[in-house]
Amino acid sequence: MSFLRQAGLVAVLAVMVLSAAGPAFGAANDGDAFAVNRRLGRGVNIIGYDPIWRSREQGRFKAEYFAMLREAGFDTVRINLHAYRHMDAERGLALRDSWWEVLNWAVDHALAAKLMVILDLHEFGAMGTAPEANKEKFLSFWRQVSERFKDAPAEVVFELLNEPSRELTAEKWNGYLAEAMAIIRATNPTRTVILGPAGYNNINSLYQLKLPEDDRNIILTVHYYSPFDFTHQGASWAGKQDKIGVKWEGTDAEKSAVESDFAKAAAWAKEYKRPIFLGEFGVYDKAEMESRVRYLRFVTRTAEKMGWSWAYWQFDSDFILYDIPNEKWNEMVRDALLDR
Repeated sequence: MSFLRQAGLVAVLAVMVLSAAGPAFGAANDGDAFAVNRRLGRGVNIIGYDPIWRSREQGRFKAEYFAMLREAGFDTVRINLHAYRHMDAERGLALRDSWWEVLNWAVDHALAAKLMVILDLHEFGAMGTAPEANKEKFLSFWRQVSERFKDAPAEVVFELLNEPSRELTAEKWNGYLAEAMAIIRATNPTRTVILGPAGYNNINSLYQLKLPEDDRNIILTVHYYSPFDFTHQGASWAGKQDKIGVKWEGTDAEKSAVESDFAKAAAWAKEYKRPIFLGEFGVYDKAEMESRVRYLRFVTRTAEKMGWSWAYWQFDSDFILYDIPNEKWNEMVRDALLDR
């Protein structure tokens, strides 16, 4: 079944009407990674840890949030997909209908709100711990998603894997990504694909990444959480639960460190003629707000000066942009990101 029938013809027609004042969805940018990257613009990571994947009734993210994000000034949602737990081993790793229903709901509403959509396979934990054991899940995911979205408009972008790392070494990742790209290109020859280096999409790992030379419809992604003692202070999962009170004052040295890191990625992008998407960055909630605002404003403006698109981590849960229980923006974070 084609995407238009599977995801809902009404929603797609609504997108076309809403887009009358700008580029028609699906009518432009097909096969042009630089043009797609410009349209990605300013984004937000969403629903990765939302209970909506277990039950629509328990979901935190509401349909109206898509339009709210667009109205605020965001261009893109990066949908974080923890898909492996929703694969049915007895049906050849087929993704369950309930999972597809949530994904179709999210994609439909995002497109209707004139948002670009990134389908991000976020299974870095499983792939980093046991890449060989999970390789078939990885490839099966892209077989299924590629087939399901082969008729989707160009506003739907695939991201191969969030933060390949640990046991998924650079050498191994280069082989895995080549296989996945071959699967995608069989059904989506002009779909823009995002992928990044091993080492958690670290800028310093870029020169270990080997992309298909003849495939120019690829956007390079990097993530940025430096300095880590600042961005992750108080985070127990990062071993920083006792590291509190670290500030980011916006000194010349602090700004220079960011600019130096970004310059490395910019040099790589120029050499290999690839656009860059800053797929994750942010500061954990335990940091003081003034430092968070200074840092976020500087990182986003620096990325934009270099012509990068970006997506903030994240809408809900922690690092939050929007306070769902109280239905209000974290205004200082929002305004720093959007340069208000």
